[in-house]
Amino acid sequence: MASSDSSTRNSLFVTRPLQNRVTPTGEIIATSHRGMFTGNRGIIHDPATKTLLKKRWSSPAWLTCTCEFRGRRREVMAQQSWTELFFLDEATALAAGHRPCFYCRRDDANRFRAAWEKGNRVHDVRMHDIDTVLHHERLDHGKKRLHLLLVPLDQLPDGAMLQQGEESYLLTQGSALKWSPAGYTAAEQVPNDAMLLTPPSTLRTLHAGYRPVLHPSAQAQA
Repeated sequence: MASSDSSTRNSLFVTRPLQNRVTPTGEIIATSHRGMFTGNRGIIHDPATKTLLKKRWSSPAWLTCTCEFRGRRREVMAQQSWTELFFLDEATALAAGHRPCFYCRRDDANRFRAAWEKGNRVHDVRMHDIDTVLHHERLDHGKKRLHLLLVPLDQLPDGAMLQQGEESYLLTQGSALKWSPAGYTAAEQVPNDAMLLTPPSTLRTLHAGYRPVLHPSAQAQA
């Protein structure tokens, strides 16, 4: 029988959260809080240790998927296939540079593509083309690319996200909410020097009518 000290160590090891939650800035952190969506950027983990590799993406197709699909279940980070990442909500995923998966979220992906075409004034676009644009807009030498705000805050669509210093903000129903892994809280005011987190092409998609799924705390605070 294992000693009490050994049992405690084993318990701590088992319950330690994996590094698989994506923030609006695209960083991948460890937190015990659960997310509304899963997704991936290809294979970026070691299944033997369930830890991330140094790289943070292996494919330009950064997807946002449903956590439940046709009753299938996966043990997280246990296979040498796509690395399961998690997001507080869809606005967080879009801000990080992800887009809806065309396999498990086909209806949402079709709506996203239609709004992307309308907002970006293109036709018959392929998801590969969208991924190419997003890959340029979300990264700056391997780090999250921030974008200048070209319009006043009150002209930004619901679901857009901003960054100022270490804080991320969601805009919804005329209010600014502060992001955290647990959910959103009220923000007094977004600083004037805040930068745009949501990629510009996705922002135009939101302007064209695509509405991301928000965490319930956003509705409670707005």
